[in-house]
Amino acid sequence: MPDSSPLPPVRLHPEAELARDALSTPLLSRAARLARWAGPETRVDAGGGLVDEQLPAAAEVLSLSGDDAASLASEAWRIAVDTGLVEIVDEEAGTVAAGPDLALLTGGSPHDVLTVWLAALETVVADASVPDLDGLVEAMDTGGEVDFSSLDWDPEADAAFLEGVLGNLYLLTVNEAGPAGAAVPLPALAASMIVPSDMGEPTNDILEQVSDAMMRLDDQFRVLEPVGLVEYQPVDETLMTDAEGADGTDGTGGAAEETPGPVDDTDVTRYGMVRLTPLGLYGLRSRLQEAGVTAPAVGDLADKGADVLLDGTSGYPSASARAETEQWLDRREPLAAARELLAAARGGDPGAPLRRLRCQQALSLVGEQAEPALREVLDDAELGGLARVWLSEQGAADVPPPSEEMVFWLTIDTVAAQLQAEGNSEELESLVEGLARRHGGFFAAAWRVEHPATADVLEAMGRLHPDKKVAKEARKAAFKARSQQGG
Repeated sequence: MPDSSPLPPVRLHPEAELARDALSTPLLSRAARLARWAGPETRVDAGGGLVDEQLPAAAEVLSLSGDDAASLASEAWRIAVDTGLVEIVDEEAGTVAAGPDLALLTGGSPHDVLTVWLAALETVVADASVPDLDGLVEAMDTGGEVDFSSLDWDPEADAAFLEGVLGNLYLLTVNEAGPAGAAVPLPALAASMIVPSDMGEPTNDILEQVSDAMMRLDDQFRVLEPVGLVEYQPVDETLMTDAEGADGTDGTGGAAEETPGPVDDTDVTRYGMVRLTPLGLYGLRSRLQEAGVTAPAVGDLADKGADVLLDGTSGYPSASARAETEQWLDRREPLAAARELLAAARGGDPGAPLRRLRCQQALSLVGEQAEPALREVLDDAELGGLARVWLSEQGAADVPPPSEEMVFWLTIDTVAAQLQAEGNSEELESLVEGLARRHGGFFAAAWRVEHPATADVLEAMGRLHPDKKVAKEARKAAFKARSQQGG
């Protein structure tokens, strides 16, 4: 899983829609059908699984046929037991009855349905981290316990690896395109776990590890797809056939272990493609939160105060910040919302410039109904410049011109906000160049601006400006500003 730093906000589908998706997943729908089928004659073994004699009947109920019908029926039954759709009445007799959670699937709220689905997800994720161990029986010692030292399997490491992969998949999905984002190539996902971030050209050993991880992930995503977590296009089985034919091996060495070479965009799909479903995003976010990771969702701040909204969206990408703000505004009367936003935007703390920038962006969504609130702060030292910009953009009449002092204060405030939001970006570098070019005496006046961020902004301009002479002027001005502030 990702570290404890906040993740970008995710846009979740409505719970009612997600609950419908959960009920239609192959695994949960089969589990529910078996729970309704089970009766007084149903018998389970000591572990709660259906006895072998009843597996054919269970498979028939599920309309399953073929070699894997019994195993699929057994899996669905175990999900029914683990999620509370079925409960064991008498362990010694092996009798069962419908569990209390079965009624939730038809009579519960969408949240109730999703709670049952999350329980199923936990079971499936645990299953996916367990490899197909042919030597498992041989590894049983005389005490009936597994001797893990004799197996090429570290349960804790494998579970942690899968958790890391799912965390990376979530982060890639949220960062790039949200719920409807493009599928992630399996090689890229494997490499995200194996290749060090500071490595240039991967070594042969690293490439071999990536190849092994891909094959492991191929098995795991096949297990995770029926619960609705992902949409998965498996690795093309002919790749292994091709690799075996290259040197005549049986797939345990040589070309069969090598990572496939570079391919074009159409061929990359042969190596597996995985996409989180909207239900999968919901599930992984819930698991991240359970693990103590801050994983916000758009809409989390809709019922909070304006101060929480402006601070909370300070680290959001612009599209997510806009979506969050729109939901916040939908719950409020426009003029009252504008006044609340302006009040929350005040302050001289380090986060205040970015709050004012987010406030200005929020007010642009309110429209002309906010005009009275903006006129009320025209004489405010911190908000007067922002108010004039907003009124001018709205085409309002009789907007008083700003004083030179206000223009410089607003400039420093704007650059400080951009620094906090984006760091040393190309856009900010262009802004800095434009300021210095348009105002010949900018630095001579800017260092006198009584803004808490003046010295920091001027130092940043000295770092960012490509012209050495101008950069030197900025650094001198920063020194003067810091001296004036007593720093």
